Amino acid sequence: MSAEGNSAVGEHGVSKRVKAPNRKVRAAKPESRLAMVRRARKINRELAEVFPYAHPELDFRNPFELLVATVLSAQTTDLRVNQTTPALFAKYPTPEDLAAAVPEEVEELIRPTGFFRAKTRSIMGLAAALRDEFGGEVPGRLEDLVKLPGVGRKTAFVVLGNAFGVPGITVDTHFMRLVRRWKWTEQEDPVKIEAEIAEIFPKSEWTMLSHRVIFHGRRICHARKPACGACPITHLCPSYGEGETDPEKARKLLKYEMGGFPGQRLDPPPGYPGRPAPPLGPSG
Repeated sequence: MSAEGNSAVGEHGVSKRVKAPNRKVRAAKPESRLAMVRRARKINRELAEVFPYAHPELDFRNPFELLVATVLSAQTTDLRVNQTTPALFAKYPTPEDLAAAVPEEVEELIRPTGFFRAKTRSIMGLAAALRDEFGGEVPGRLEDLVKLPGVGRKTAFVVLGNAFGVPGITVDTHFMRLVRRWKWTEQEDPVKIEAEIAEIFPKSEWTMLSHRVIFHGRRICHARKPACGACPITHLCPSYGEGETDPEKARKLLKYEMGGFPGQRLDPPPGYPGRPAPPLGPSG
């Protein structure tokens, strides 16, 4: 998928050998359940080779920061959240600090993430709940997390998987789009999608599967213009051809490190092959 046609990333990434696209026309006969499961697991294995560095794309240093950042990420990019949270956490480093904040001051700090009034109510509300009900600590159980203001199953699994090591499937818009394109499910409800995908993969794979699928959706298999011609798993994709199939044109659609651009994190983890994102500019 690089200009050389046999590597998985752009000029600023790390070359990973991937199989060249095999564009043979698939047989018209229906795919059996067993064949689909085998194909799904092969996609996961091949994505692990393409994205060995897949990770949560929100900057965080502890479970509280990850929880707040994930709530703020609704209806905006992880990049914008990462550019916004340093000032927020510098002023309010603990649930107790945030719960006691002046709402208008929090609103100004998180304004760049959009929907800042509703998000202020959510993050101050969850901070107060952590202070009053959990001793100022983020709980490590799904049933406790989803009771917090602004926290649903998706947010809870992000926190559980990446702050506590508890396996979970994160069904965001990218995940939903790709698993349907790959014919792993026909469901549209996130909870039903989560349940069906959980039956395909062992529990130990759930968190990293989520990262790999989301990485692929953000970088290659976009909603409007999938970069089919630069995709390393076309030989496994029943929806090949929905996007741009010309390799040169497809490469121009690649995002973040795949296209040689900065990633979403200002402070990426070790091993990330791309460039860190820039901090928030003065215009916000």
